[in-house]
Amino acid sequence: MGRRPPALAGGAVVILLLVAASLAPLLAPHDPIEQALGPGLTPPGRPFLLGLDSLGRDVASRLIYGSRISLLVGAITVSIAFTVGLALGVLAGYYGGQLDRLVMRACDAVFSFPPVLLAMALIAALGPNIRNVMIALGIVYTPRYIRLVRVGVLAAREQEYVAAAVAAGARDGRILRLHVLPNILGPVVVQTSFSFGEAIIAEAALSFLGIGTQPPTPSWGLMLSEARDYLAQAAWYPGIVGCVLFLVVLAINLVGDSLRDALDPRSTW
Repeated sequence: MGRRPPALAGGAVVILLLVAASLAPLLAPHDPIEQALGPGLTPPGRPFLLGLDSLGRDVASRLIYGSRISLLVGAITVSIAFTVGLALGVLAGYYGGQLDRLVMRACDAVFSFPPVLLAMALIAALGPNIRNVMIALGIVYTPRYIRLVRVGVLAAREQEYVAAAVAAGARDGRILRLHVLPNILGPVVVQTSFSFGEAIIAEAALSFLGIGTQPPTPSWGLMLSEARDYLAQAAWYPGIVGCVLFLVVLAINLVGDSLRDALDPRSTW
């Protein structure tokens, strides 16, 4: 990563995001839900670095606390998708047969829906709150992990070192743990980095539509939803929130690109 300035810059932004989320109570200049700190839609300047929203709440403080929601959604979503997808992908790829066909047909059913539309349907059934957003997005992203892991397992089980382990009488669990999983985790780790950024965007989109994070909890998508009514009077407000969301997701994708190159044996960077 050190040889690539974009990857280094992306890593720095991700570290700053983690620090901001971890130290939000210390870094935020004001309470993120305290209203009437000043006139509504006060532009950036002193004493409010990024201005105030329509209710007089500090935009900088809400952005800092909103990073917690984004990181939480990203982490839980990819954890669900990674765990379930890895388990089902390994079982389907290694054992095949009826289990493989059943898992693949379930993946095809999920892939037949647009991701955000399916997430909206699941949230409508479960209820609009941040916990259900993470569950819904985890379900939506699981099939891509299943397919990725399954392909890797299908390729790995045909290798000579797996055949040698089988001939030596090794149990399936040992073969999977020592010979299959270590050779397929590289692409899965890269997929995790990209899914993390996608989950942040998806949470923002769902909150923007009113079925994600609920007021007054600070959320970047919710802030964009509140700001859309004031584009003419205060274009700086949605501009600031949109730029933060753009830079964070871009930084995560740059880190994902660097991981992909680092884990690719054919890469020469």
